[in-house]
Amino acid sequence: MSADYFCFRCRTPFLSERPLDQDGVCRRCLSGLTGYDYAYSFGYYEGALRKMIHHFKYASVDVLAGPLGDLMVRALPLDLQVDVIVPVPLHWRRRLWRGFNQCELLARPLESRLRVPVVAAIRKSRHTETQASSTPAQRRSNLTGAFVLADKNAVAGKRVLLVDDVLTTGATVTMCSNLLRRSGAVSVTVLTLARVDRRPAEGRAEMTALRATGGAR
Repeated sequence: MSADYFCFRCRTPFLSERPLDQDGVCRRCLSGLTGYDYAYSFGYYEGALRKMIHHFKYASVDVLAGPLGDLMVRALPLDLQVDVIVPVPLHWRRRLWRGFNQCELLARPLESRLRVPVVAAIRKSRHTETQASSTPAQRRSNLTGAFVLADKNAVAGKRVLLVDDVLTTGATVTMCSNLLRRSGAVSVTVLTLARVDRRPAEGRAEMTALRATGGAR
């Protein structure tokens, strides 16, 4: 992933440096609204990566879990230290339909790389509709109360790596991070395979043109 301007903590890309403080941190992170300490992603949810994720999730091509998980490993900071890996859960109904929880499969290469256990510490207690076309406010409302702690002892006093496939608005990882924090996790780092670039398309095109002519940092 690359951007001219992005938050040092959540890695949200911006069109300018105005939303960032002198340390490169955005207002949401400064206010604690994100719930997690840092967020990392391998790439943007577009192009070939988006197609692979769609095949993996919606066509149940689970053999892609290994290659996609290896891409996530490449997004990890070399000095990252965690004690436990927690995949974002699926409701049992969706897991039954899909045949697997994609986040659990993506976490397996991370387990080997970091040599820490994958623990199903969070459970999704109620089914929620697909949120692809939902606004950020609708996503937050839809997910309120949808996650519960399955094993408090698994995260209390530990540094947690929270794994999801795609970061869109951040509503899901924020809900899960807050739950982990309330349960005693000392830190929560989010790792996703991809994230949606929510910068306006016309602004991104303008920045690309500026870079091409040497007019942007």
